[in-house]
Amino acid sequence: MPAYRFSTLWRLRAPLDDVYGVIVDIDRWPEWWPNVRRIERLEEGEPDGIGAVVRATFVGRLPYPLRFDLRVTRRDRPTAMVGAASGELEGTGEWTLWEEAGGTAVRYVWAIRTTKRWMNLLAPLPFVEELFRLNHHAVMRGGLRGIRRRLGGVQGTYTREE
Repeated sequence: MPAYRFSTLWRLRAPLDDVYGVIVDIDRWPEWWPNVRRIERLEEGEPDGIGAVVRATFVGRLPYPLRFDLRVTRRDRPTAMVGAASGELEGTGEWTLWEEAGGTAVRYVWAIRTTKRWMNLLAPLPFVEELFRLNHHAVMRGGLRGIRRRLGGVQGTYTREE
């Protein structure tokens, strides 16, 4: 299975606790993140959120949905959340947050493998990795626009870290 690693950085003019609160509330992502079409709660997990499982459906610029289950494996309030993905994508998504002058920085690292047959068949073509990378970054840019609105119209910037 082909493996991919994407890293992005959001900088938001908002308090760390507020940003963390929006990110860890996975069930509400479809309300503010335009590329998240559906979140279905499969397991509740512990009171601290560890072990919770959701089935997520994302649609990027490429015309196909991606569905995968995401199990929360770590939460360190208010600086980190990590999840293990399984299904059409397998791997790890890790959110890391920290305070910066004037706001909060958020790094998201998505280290995954594809499991869909058609994706794996196309993977050796020279342009496919860049298409998947562009699609990922389009999704994350949509997330930045959405979280800025969710936080009351705060300023924010996006950096692609590869």
